[in-house]
Amino acid sequence: MKEFWNQRYAENASVYGHQPNEFFKQFIDQHTPGSILLPAEGEGRNAVYAATKGWEVDAFDFSEEARKKALDCASAQKARINYELKSIEDFTAEKKYDAVALIYVHLPKDLRVRFHAEAYNSLKTGGFLVLEAYAKEQLEYDSGGPKDPALLYDAPSICRDFPWLHILKCEQKTHILNEGEFHQGEAAVLRLIGQRL
Repeated sequence: MKEFWNQRYAENASVYGHQPNEFFKQFIDQHTPGSILLPAEGEGRNAVYAATKGWEVDAFDFSEEARKKALDCASAQKARINYELKSIEDFTAEKKYDAVALIYVHLPKDLRVRFHAEAYNSLKTGGFLVLEAYAKEQLEYDSGGPKDPALLYDAPSICRDFPWLHILKCEQKTHILNEGEFHQGEAAVLRLIGQRL
């Protein structure tokens, strides 16, 4: 899997575009800057945007190619991000953040549940969780995402993963994606914002 992503990032000038995810951008633009964690951050489009808006950004991914491109992007925009090489399997909550953003982080159920618990444990009291992912219905579309239904999400399962999170927004909608070559066109997406009280 790591080899697949390294190759994809190496072979494409941009996999998911240079602009931040729209839902993530809305969150960043509407909240006072603080500290934020971005797991599986890829080429850094969201991390760099948050940093340019004054957020203190920690990010990680298991792809060396993704990290290199993210740091190059940050340097070009004179943004400061802390980007580590790390896999989700190895992630444990060692630090508390004002926000954690999970943007298209698709995982098998057992790993997803364990990782989501660590993501929750990474939130400060009052901290926000921001999630956008493909819904189960994405199998009907050809606009990106896993083709394995076990890796696609539904609102009840995601809410069960975060039983102590105060849900502020949870919606599934059909949305037109325009995020680089691999997220393009009509899509079924799940969006969630929650707060640790």
